[in-house]
Amino acid sequence: MNSPDFLQLHQIDDRALAAEAAAGLLAASAQVSPKFFYDPLGSRLFDAITETAEYYPTRTEAAILARHGGAIAQAALEAAGPSPALVDLGAGNCAKAARLFGSFAPRHYVAVDISVEFLRQSLQCLQREFPSMRMTGIGLDFSSRLALPEGVVAGPAVVFYPGSSIGNFDPAQAQRLLVQTREAAAGGALLIGVDLVKPVEVLEAAYDDALGITAAFNLNLLNHLNRLLGADFRLREWQHLAVYDEAHARIEMHLEARRSLTVNWSGAQRRYAAGERIHTENSYKWTVAGFEALLRSAGFARVRHWCDDAGWFGVFLASG
Repeated sequence: MNSPDFLQLHQIDDRALAAEAAAGLLAASAQVSPKFFYDPLGSRLFDAITETAEYYPTRTEAAILARHGGAIAQAALEAAGPSPALVDLGAGNCAKAARLFGSFAPRHYVAVDISVEFLRQSLQCLQREFPSMRMTGIGLDFSSRLALPEGVVAGPAVVFYPGSSIGNFDPAQAQRLLVQTREAAAGGALLIGVDLVKPVEVLEAAYDDALGITAAFNLNLLNHLNRLLGADFRLREWQHLAVYDEAHARIEMHLEARRSLTVNWSGAQRRYAAGERIHTENSYKWTVAGFEALLRSAGFARVRHWCDDAGWFGVFLASG
């Protein structure tokens, strides 16, 4: 049996992370990057979110890939050639990419994620299921730049970016990342899941499930900040909030102070009024035409898409 290779490109610099988090907390409108969600517990909570009744993206995307899998694989392999490398962005537990192994027959699976230890464990489990496949894990924060090590992916690849995570980037940031995915594909293709505009009540429920798992996921960010900054956030003093901003076509997640309070950390503090918020995530929603235009602006010449019957979610294949 092969053993997965592992490349640690995301060097954990607690001082730099702490400085970034503190700057966000001290901004006029407090905000924290969503990358701070993904400590080991946060990664597991996100997996749980995808199993809730309200969170439609994961099961809808999976249904599209199952229903149209043959056509998607044929189009992807026409662009990237037989047995391409499969580069999985934000791989998490690697389960979504593993469902493509049968139709794509990748020669090399490259899993990329910021949550390094979680990725390592996931890849070791997957290798036992597919003992002959070459697998490489890359610990990388690609939110600022996607740049794979030279030689890891030899020849055209299919870059797989599922789960509508592209929605965490504003349109300008998303365009830059798509340019970088085109470079990483090296003449192959990008297969990407995109959440589409839909009724507000459906969107807001997906980010505020009845079991409170998304709330726990959001609040766990404060636990992460307590460890990173030596802060004294008390989770019971904050509440999860998810609202749809129709003007920007995005869900916003916030943590809202339940009362007036002060948070302290090394050498700094901030007072929060009752109802004041920390902005923790955006999730942009797209129309089919709008996302096709974004892909073309990133340099992709050929774009195809597949949707569910309700038009809630799209899977796009871009190449050229």
